[in-house]
Amino acid sequence: MLPFHAFANLFPLIEGVAFDELVADIAARGLREPILLLDGQILDGRNRYRASRAAGVITSEDTVEPKDARHFVRFIPAADGDPLEFVISKNMHRRHMDESQRAMVAARLSNISHGGDRSGEQEANLPVAVTRAAAGNMLKVSERSVGTARAVLSHGSGELIHAVDRGDVSVTAAADLASLPLAEQRRVIEGMDRRAVSAVVKSIRDEKTAEKKAKRAGREAALAVKQRALPEKRYGVIYSDCEWRFEPFSRETGMDRAADNHYPTTSTNDLVLRDVGKIAAKDCVLFHWATAAMLKAALRVMEGWGFEYKSHVIWGKDRISTGYWSRNKHELLLIGTRGNVPAPAMGEQWESLIMAPVGEHSAKPDAFYELIEAYFPNLPKIELNARRARPGWDAWGLEAPEVGA
Repeated sequence: MLPFHAFANLFPLIEGVAFDELVADIAARGLREPILLLDGQILDGRNRYRASRAAGVITSEDTVEPKDARHFVRFIPAADGDPLEFVISKNMHRRHMDESQRAMVAARLSNISHGGDRSGEQEANLPVAVTRAAAGNMLKVSERSVGTARAVLSHGSGELIHAVDRGDVSVTAAADLASLPLAEQRRVIEGMDRRAVSAVVKSIRDEKTAEKKAKRAGREAALAVKQRALPEKRYGVIYSDCEWRFEPFSRETGMDRAADNHYPTTSTNDLVLRDVGKIAAKDCVLFHWATAAMLKAALRVMEGWGFEYKSHVIWGKDRISTGYWSRNKHELLLIGTRGNVPAPAMGEQWESLIMAPVGEHSAKPDAFYELIEAYFPNLPKIELNARRARPGWDAWGLEAPEVGA
């Protein structure tokens, strides 16, 4: 058989009754739409090619024989456009794929390079990797769904992947099933009883939730020890990243992505009562992180600690997150003062928007430490809820490194 182009293989082949009907139609009416070749590979028409061979309309094995040549045309990128965009457009209009199926295509796309015939006039268009975000946009699915589908492709059995491609199993359910041993995945899929599959998925999710709860309980106990008292030293700079508790619509079903899964959280009322003013010098500046959803709470906490809001800096992220009214791609670093703290000298202010990549959960970019150090190089500094040590800074919080560590 003629080889299939990698772009064509992004989409699953048709099978079963649908393929049998295509064979019968071509046997009765002939092949009416030509098969497109790019670099000797089938770019569009894999199903028509297979069906034509099954119907005896095309007889060549691995080359295009003269008698079959009328069924093939050559795709020329310079004239016919971009081969990847062509394949996606054709299949998106031709097929009725659900979101999970499109996510699987996008995941495959983000695993390959944008190649094809790039000779001659196409020399400027060298192969480049397709990012998850770009692949998601092309297939009209979220970047998160693409990531979920990639997990299925990486850890799922062939049977499980095939089930998602067919539209029999959602990509989110498949991602849970992919955590099982391969043999167990095959056993679940071979039965293909939807109720049984749902029960297995629910069991996996319940187990993961129980593990997260157990970890939170242990961290809660450690936090109690850490929070007995704040340091006795006074600071001119306090850098705070509170363990906000954001209440979902339902704590029974909406906790899967909650911050509680990563660290113990604290209610706004209790944060307001935290005696941060006790460690603040008479003249002190507070740099205070807030998400869009917790902005009102952050301002309330800032005021409760004895600081007056002055301004803020925006962290522009390199990837999108969740949100109810909009999908967030930024966080706010609020600036508040108490006493008489000098603002930066004219001409030395940083821009209010800092673009920086997202690191591990809740970690903040180095650029914001550098901003604070540039503004106040000599004031004693402390970071609340610190995750790592930084020269010249004290640290406090559950994950703060021990002195001298």
